[in-house]
Amino acid sequence: MRRARLQRKTKETQIELTVDIDGTGKSDCKTGVKFLDHMLDSFATHSLVDLRVRADGDLQHHLVEDVALALGQGLSNALSDRAGITRFGHAIVPMDDALALVSIDLVKRPYSSIQLGLERVMVEDAPREDLEHFFVSLATSLGSTVHVKMLDGKNDHHKFEAAVKGVALSFRRAAAPDPRRAKEPPSSKGAM
Repeated sequence: MRRARLQRKTKETQIELTVDIDGTGKSDCKTGVKFLDHMLDSFATHSLVDLRVRADGDLQHHLVEDVALALGQGLSNALSDRAGITRFGHAIVPMDDALALVSIDLVKRPYSSIQLGLERVMVEDAPREDLEHFFVSLATSLGSTVHVKMLDGKNDHHKFEAAVKGVALSFRRAAAPDPRRAKEPPSSKGAM
């Protein structure tokens, strides 16, 4: 069972999160940031991870960042030692005018290169800089390498949503069990 439950409590935020990597994409997310809730729902739908998030905090910036950190940590905990997974995943995702290229390596080495091309200061009820930072925080706490490149697009909502769907599909593929690998880590080093 690749599930995890965690609570993240700081002086700034209180977050409760549960994930089931082998779920069906059920989502129940309430963070107080409507666009973030929408994106978490989209992540769950396309990764097929069952996701429940309850979050409250002092500032919206802290909420977006800490939800990303909690999500990454929850997914990492559910993956455990990562033995038997595919490890790599990628996707090219269109959403109307937007086209996102995403690649993930669940290697346990955090690195991110995020180029969203967002132009507006706000995307719905979320500041652009918070959304851009979301992927960096997620990659760090997940212990993964994440590349997101926006290849085309004019509408910032579409760009960010295409990126989220790309991350979801890439994670789904990377976390998928590899039956030929059984319980071995997907690394020539013998460990992740």
